[in-house]
Amino acid sequence: MKILRTAVRWASLALLAAVVITPLAQITMRGVFNVPMAGAEEMTRYFLICLTFLAAAYVTEQGGQIRMEEFQFLVPPRPRWLLQLLIELCGVVVFGILCVASVVTISRNLNNQTPIMEMPFWLFMAPLALGSALLVVETLVMFAHTWRSRRPEEKQTVLT
Repeated sequence: MKILRTAVRWASLALLAAVVITPLAQITMRGVFNVPMAGAEEMTRYFLICLTFLAAAYVTEQGGQIRMEEFQFLVPPRPRWLLQLLIELCGVVVFGILCVASVVTISRNLNNQTPIMEMPFWLFMAPLALGSALLVVETLVMFAHTWRSRRPEEKQTVLT
């Protein structure tokens, strides 16, 4: 699991760099050399989509998803533990449905392509399928951790 998490983190960093570098290259090419890069905006948008879906699993693993911990902290420990289990179980179900739906959509559109960049549809939808599958895995890991601990997560967010 550690190797997969490291790969996701590095891929996310590379995609973040691509989201920054692609528009910068477009601005430089257009402003300095007066030669615009065709499709730079669409490519940046695709990198952003990839970054969003792939990095979501890393964000979940790091505890960065919105959990409304301040409100959970007001609930007594036993009901809070059950609430956290329910939240994580619902996450597994929702991300699983999203993963299955994206795989079904890809399989039904294998011969199609996107209109602007003429990218194969499966490649365009792959970040959604992969990202939701990674989210299922990470959320299952969180569920198992919460289940085994037999107590609620005590993380308290402090805003500075």
